[in-house]
Amino acid sequence: MGNLLKVLTCTDLEQEPNFFLDFENAQPTEAERETWKEVDVVLKDALGILDELQAYKGAGQEIREAIQNPSDEALQDQAWAAVVPLVGKLKTFYEFSQRLEAALHSLLRALTSETYNDPTQHLEREQALAKQFAEILHFTLRFDELKAEGENEVNNELANRISLFYADATPMLKSLSDGTTKFVSENKNLPIENTTDVLSTMATVCKVMLETPEYRSRFSSEETFSFCLRVMVGVIILYDYVHPVGAFAKSSKIDMKGCIKVLRDQPPNSVEGLLNALRYTTKHLNDESTTKTIKSMLQ
Repeated sequence: MGNLLKVLTCTDLEQEPNFFLDFENAQPTEAERETWKEVDVVLKDALGILDELQAYKGAGQEIREAIQNPSDEALQDQAWAAVVPLVGKLKTFYEFSQRLEAALHSLLRALTSETYNDPTQHLEREQALAKQFAEILHFTLRFDELKAEGENEVNNELANRISLFYADATPMLKSLSDGTTKFVSENKNLPIENTTDVLSTMATVCKVMLETPEYRSRFSSEETFSFCLRVMVGVIILYDYVHPVGAFAKSSKIDMKGCIKVLRDQPPNSVEGLLNALRYTTKHLNDESTTKTIKSMLQ
């Protein structure tokens, strides 16, 4: 009934971009192909990065024994032998975050160009690039979720001593947020709205697809539904970092109440990590400009 009323009144649909972004099957057009191929190389390596992180085995026991027995050279050698490969992994993760940032810049250049008049046209007509942008966000939040699962051991062993990158609670997300901010600052001839409007439009498209049964029925698997939820949260966080007043202010172009409601309507265990991402990794949630309603929805 609610969707029927929307169609009849035409108010909400006029304000919100309303199209299906094919996260499963979008293929690059000839115009997209060059950027798509460049980013595709990075995304293919992303799966291996997640596998490496998931297979991470700490060296906590070796380090503890070495610290407790400082004069035992054999234990010191064992600890060193255990730690060196882990440092190598951190280096790999950090270097990949730099490649991911470069890929993000390539996509933002394409999606904020003057090829089309507005972000809705960009995302609707350059669906393969929009899909890659979504895949970067999905990878970023998944990486940080996996990192958090092993956070205590990693922090104690390596992060605070060795890697500023990995010491951050959500290192990939921070890298992506910093990268988006850097893109805006390096392209001063490009109005900031070109970037923030792409982000807000992507968030809205995800929200509309998630709450519209006709669109949801076109997902071939539940994984796509989860993917869409994660992408929605990812672009909200990027918007909150890049936009001067953030995602939670009344002037925000993102319907935060609607987005949070979509999350709240899911089984709690499946979205708690995403709700936590909004609670703890955004920049403006605790600003005075954030309404009490939104704050209470995230409590």
